[in-house]
Amino acid sequence: MQFSSALLENAVNEFAKLPGIGKKTALRLVLHLLKQDAEMVKGFGDIISKMRQEIKFCQRCFNVADADICSICANSMRKQDTVCVVENIRDVIAIESTQQFSGTYHVLGGIISPLDGIGPDQLNIDTLAGRVQKEHIQEVIFALNPNIQGDTTIYYIQKKLQPFHIKITTISRGIAFGGELEYADEMTLARSITNRMPVESYMSNG
Repeated sequence: MQFSSALLENAVNEFAKLPGIGKKTALRLVLHLLKQDAEMVKGFGDIISKMRQEIKFCQRCFNVADADICSICANSMRKQDTVCVVENIRDVIAIESTQQFSGTYHVLGGIISPLDGIGPDQLNIDTLAGRVQKEHIQEVIFALNPNIQGDTTIYYIQKKLQPFHIKITTISRGIAFGGELEYADEMTLARSITNRMPVESYMSNG
């Protein structure tokens, strides 16, 4: 692409750094912003900057939050003794969109993947075990992507939680093996949560 303005080119290059955004899409977005009122564009930039500077991660579950504790953990109407374990924040958003889960979450921040150099110590696993022990959790539900890495992570955490003698389940296989939660349609994901099964049954059928 040839640009008559270095300012325009720089803006396009920055947008193109976003995942899923190519140069053509980036140019379309920048040209759209050029058509908008200057105050609107300034407000857009201010909101993005404020989000990045002020957003926090929940000290309890590691979800994104505006305060030290996220709105889900702070909601007294949620089942505080039920924890849904997910890989990342996108999975929290996907499950919340189904409106079928009324407990709390625990964001691992990834999954065990030796080939990628990710081991248990790099994930929020010890804090999960701490929550189970201190908060008298009754059920831990695994909602991890149905693949080898997800199953490995479930197996590892299940063994770590066995001494606490709690109910440990996983979402059913309404989601195809190798699929990803964030791309599942809401009905399939909701059915998988509702029809969750004991981890032992899941692992034996894997």
